[in-house]
Amino acid sequence: MLRNTIYYNIKPFIPREWRTMLRRRIAVRQRKRFGDIWPIMAGSERPPAAWPGWPNGKKFAVVLTHDVESGVGLEKCGALMRLEQAMGFRSCFNLIPKGNYRVSPALRTEMAQQGFEVGLHDLRHDGRLFSSARRFRRDAIEINHFLREWKSVGFRSGFMLHNLDWLHQLDIEYDLSTFDTDPFEPQPEGRHTIFPFWVPRPLSQSPSGASREGYVELPYTLPQDSTLFLLLREPTIEIWQRKLQWIAAHGGMALINIHPDYLRFEDERPSTQSYPVEHYRQLLEHLRQTYGETFWQPLPRQVADFVTKLALRPTSRRLKRVCMVTHSFYESDNRVTRYAEALAARGDRVDVFALRRSPELPRKENIKGVSLFRVQDRFGKNERSKFAYLWPLLRFLTISSRCVTRHHVRKRYDFVHVHNVPDFLIFSAWYPKLTGARVILDIHDIVPEFFESKFRMRPKGVLFTSLQWMERASAAFADHVIVANHLWLRKYSVRTRTIGRCTVLINNVDSSIFSSRGLNQRSDGKFVILFPGGLQWHQGVDIAVRAFEKVSEAMPDAEFHIYGDGSAKESLMTLAETIGLRSKVRFFKTMSVREIARVMASADVGVVPKRADSFGNEAYSTKIMEFMSVGVPVVVSRTKVDLYYFDDSVVRFFDSGDADALAREILDLLQDSQLRRSMVARATEYAAKHCWDNCKGEYLNLVDSLCDSSVEMRVSSSLQTAA
Repeated sequence: MLRNTIYYNIKPFIPREWRTMLRRRIAVRQRKRFGDIWPIMAGSERPPAAWPGWPNGKKFAVVLTHDVESGVGLEKCGALMRLEQAMGFRSCFNLIPKGNYRVSPALRTEMAQQGFEVGLHDLRHDGRLFSSARRFRRDAIEINHFLREWKSVGFRSGFMLHNLDWLHQLDIEYDLSTFDTDPFEPQPEGRHTIFPFWVPRPLSQSPSGASREGYVELPYTLPQDSTLFLLLREPTIEIWQRKLQWIAAHGGMALINIHPDYLRFEDERPSTQSYPVEHYRQLLEHLRQTYGETFWQPLPRQVADFVTKLALRPTSRRLKRVCMVTHSFYESDNRVTRYAEALAARGDRVDVFALRRSPELPRKENIKGVSLFRVQDRFGKNERSKFAYLWPLLRFLTISSRCVTRHHVRKRYDFVHVHNVPDFLIFSAWYPKLTGARVILDIHDIVPEFFESKFRMRPKGVLFTSLQWMERASAAFADHVIVANHLWLRKYSVRTRTIGRCTVLINNVDSSIFSSRGLNQRSDGKFVILFPGGLQWHQGVDIAVRAFEKVSEAMPDAEFHIYGDGSAKESLMTLAETIGLRSKVRFFKTMSVREIARVMASADVGVVPKRADSFGNEAYSTKIMEFMSVGVPVVVSRTKVDLYYFDDSVVRFFDSGDADALAREILDLLQDSQLRRSMVARATEYAAKHCWDNCKGEYLNLVDSLCDSSVEMRVSSSLQTAA
């Protein structure tokens, strides 16, 4: 990071007291902002793949390490060793080969003879080790020389700066330069795990660049002493104890980094640059008294040896920081919620920037592990003119761009997933894209055709052509495009020149939300026909209202329930009043995904009456699969897209626009329980086969491959620069 490069270049000229004061002020502010991820980050407790547990059935592991940063710290190593020996512990001392002190062979020999370990702490400890690939390659030669001379197998960089791919150039068995979560570090990207893991050499690196096929990474998982007692000025070890309890409960590795430089032994005077050694003594006593012999207390090299010899070495999928942008209500947008919750469920950190439906809803909320930010209010969806529709979109682009940039600066996103409408929302990710994040554009609706239908535009007009130009520009900005159905794939990819980087992901239903409750048996004597969704002209809800007039004549106890909002709502209410059915055609507000799933399950028949002579002809409707999943028979207009995905064994088709035909199909289903049962059975089986659980792996693999290819490109570029 440029910020770190500048800081470490001017650091030697800034008095230490000033640096500490500045870091302290920043840390105090950061602590309030990062309370949800520090000192414990949810998801970090998940063991890596193939994790076998600790040797000899131990519950968890405790690894003690020390970074010696100055001559003052070097002088205290003997006292620290005696303290640990007296309490039955051993640790690893990481020493700087070319720092501001000299490491004598006698000290290294003494440490080894006493059962301690010696590792390398950077080369010069100046913050410049990773400033360029060329410099690292040069320094790696010297580091390897000291590793051989000191008979060391472990490494930790200065200031916890790290690049795990470059470290393959070192002749090491393990590295200690990362952490599970620590937003106070200059390179705050954590590994989000409390377990050791194997780092294999990338295929893009030549075997000649390292003598090993990989190494073990040991992230520190207890907060550093300097952070707790010098920056945050904690008076007790309560945070250590709390984090230790959590690690022990999940069978992880409690690895700590203590700096002898900052320890204040009994005969020393207090200072702002030290803390009582009693804090560390209390931690060791707490370990023995609370956990007894239930933990394994190895040296780092012993952990590395254990992991290296496993038949299946555990690897760590680095949890990702994800941003989603959608000009919709997150709670009721099934396509967005399923993506976000799938990522959050596997441990990724997901932020969603969306609209707020009502003033009662909080601006920020955590829903099933997803951090939802409602950044703009939208208390209605009744825009009739083009400008009235466009203005909120432009405002949202500005607001979301600012929010995404601010959060990315605070902690970088790995990728940004932007949902249309509109396409140009993709440009809210300009800063993450500029700094290396991958960007996905998700086409819920093809915009030119959508606007043509909504505002009855001429298909060859200036506005339609402008929308096509924006469509191409937005697609060109994206690293990958997701399209909502197969009919749109060829049209969109050819028109935007994105053949080869387009993927079709239809609106598969989340079976954990939409599930069958058996054939509905109402106890109120009513028959409910249901439409849930957007109320726009192309949805054809007016056709369903006219059809219901005939249904009501044959079945007086029937009601038509409409859940949703949109520009056609007022005209639909007027239509219901005009034909004298205002008491039976009932309108309800938009609901969250989970709420509407319960409502749909209580209906007798669902209707999806889209117009085939409009945008709706090729727009896939999630409502069909949702009705099928909850065990409700559904009547669908005969559109091109629905004929592509369904047949008349799982839905009942009617000719689009024909209200009489729609009424006949509804009445057949309401009056023939056997027909309903057989159709529901087939539809439920079809929905289960095509549910989100069976398809989400494709999305997760797409995300991982995009992010991994981004990392590989950066590594490859760095290696070429070094060469």
